[in-house]
Amino acid sequence: MATRARVRAPELIGKGGWLNTGDRQYTLSELRGRIVILDFWTFCCVNCLHVLDELRELEEKHRDTVVIIGVHSPKFVHEAEHQAVVDAVERYEVHHPVLDDPELATWKQYAVRAWPTLVVIDPEGYVVAQHAGEGHAHAIEKLVEELEAEHGAKGTLRRGDGPYVAPEPVATHLRFPGKALLLPDGGFLVSDTTRHRLVELDEDGETVRRHFGTGERGLSDGGPDEARFSEPQGLAVLPDGRIAVADTVNHAIRALDLTTGVTSTLAGTGRQWWQGTPTSGPAREVDLSSPWDLAWFGDRLWIAMAGVHQLWTYDPEGRAVRVAAGTTNEGLVDGPAAEAWFAQPSGLAVSADGERLWIADSETSALRWVDRDEHVHTAVGTGLFDFGHRDGAASQALLQHPIGVTALPDGSVAISDTYNHALRRYDPATDEVTTLATDIREPSDAVLVDGDLVVVESARHRLTRLRLPEEAVRVAEQAHRTRRAATEIAPGTLRLDVVFQAPAGQKLDTRYGPSTRLLVSATPPELLAEGSGAGTDLGRDLVLADGVTEGVLHVSAMAASCDDDPANEYPACHVHQQDWGVPVRVTAEGAPRLPLVLAGMDEQS
Repeated sequence: MATRARVRAPELIGKGGWLNTGDRQYTLSELRGRIVILDFWTFCCVNCLHVLDELRELEEKHRDTVVIIGVHSPKFVHEAEHQAVVDAVERYEVHHPVLDDPELATWKQYAVRAWPTLVVIDPEGYVVAQHAGEGHAHAIEKLVEELEAEHGAKGTLRRGDGPYVAPEPVATHLRFPGKALLLPDGGFLVSDTTRHRLVELDEDGETVRRHFGTGERGLSDGGPDEARFSEPQGLAVLPDGRIAVADTVNHAIRALDLTTGVTSTLAGTGRQWWQGTPTSGPAREVDLSSPWDLAWFGDRLWIAMAGVHQLWTYDPEGRAVRVAAGTTNEGLVDGPAAEAWFAQPSGLAVSADGERLWIADSETSALRWVDRDEHVHTAVGTGLFDFGHRDGAASQALLQHPIGVTALPDGSVAISDTYNHALRRYDPATDEVTTLATDIREPSDAVLVDGDLVVVESARHRLTRLRLPEEAVRVAEQAHRTRRAATEIAPGTLRLDVVFQAPAGQKLDTRYGPSTRLLVSATPPELLAEGSGAGTDLGRDLVLADGVTEGVLHVSAMAASCDDDPANEYPACHVHQQDWGVPVRVTAEGAPRLPLVLAGMDEQS
């Protein structure tokens, strides 16, 4: 057994209290004897949702020794609302206790710098590992097995039922619906996301005609009572009349034939895409990553690939997929499609004249668009850290994590401004943003019906019909920045170290060259005089420019490790990756070193 650093785990503090515990409040001392995994997450973050899915198998396999605790740590103001956290825990089927930490108290105690971050605490109450980003389930599984053996032998491991208490189920026709589609006969098809199915409704938007899918999470084709989905979202009509479905957590595109009721799979393997795997090819052989919405633009089906911050396309003629826009880097950068940066694109709509593909780019709180020449433009939004509710000129208007976008006949766009609980409008003719309606609970999509908008009011589990107002609604202006405190760094040269320790029984995969990658940039770019760009070393000296006192360092790191067994000709390999956006402030008292833990422990801290 390797010797580990002994760092006492700080207490768990959260002003919002505990969820999924039957109203009981817990301390770490009460969990002594169990292996505790803290999952620092926030419900806007698609990478956090990926980790929830990664942890499900481990959670089930080690349920008598492991307690997973979600520490909800908000980025957006809306995510600090307790009811929003309650909704998210149900929406994403979180089956472990969650501590609601709206003021980031526990986040600060554990010096967390990124969503998602996993912290492992041993049965004696010591932190033994930290992992940022995705792809760490295998490493944590190995560590858990080691800890079970070590503390079982010492007599410090306590087995038994965990503290999770399931909430009472609620009866509604829909449960956190995602997207909607107007059918030719005036009815609606709705993705009933949390119940893993599609629902066909009458014109009233309430009366249920049919269900498609068993309601159980899974990936299988067949008729209405055979097909399985996993948190489906976007819907779009294909040229042959079938309905394409973004089957988000299955990382797949499905097709529903409303005539026969049969669902088939168009694209995806059921596995999540990782760096280094193909970005084009036969649709059923290429991995996808959390497709969130769909739209037919030009001669292809466009896919908002939220999980990798890109747009992809599906060609039904060639039955092939490919990347169409985005680099996988998270941020807001316009230009040629291959060079653009997105941040969790979650809504698509084609303009009335067919010349623009509108995009709700959620994490940058932005409205963006792609033209016919495949150049990316931004209409509203400035980046990852500024959001709010402000109308007026588009250059200074603010949204808060919009998920849906709807093209209107006059060329303007209705925006489902999800975390503002509002419906907004952007008019390219005037380049202004206005508010159409408020008090809509987490709108995620809207469809135009006879001049009205039928809004998917996700957190009220219903469709709501709204008449477009003749005058805009007046709303008190609000502007916000991310809730994280800036990290103070010293002027001059800053040492950036991404800490990565290969999991037990693994080593860095150097068979085909360097197994690590590091990409660094800054907002504003002038913050860095030297050190930006790509490289293969996980450590780098950054030179801070004189005169720039604050900004954001964007760091993207990847490391690949494989099983260290010379006898195995085909070792299993694992990719670990994370993007950090670290707000920084340059001060004389600041630190000369910035450590970011990808996996392991920072021995210099």
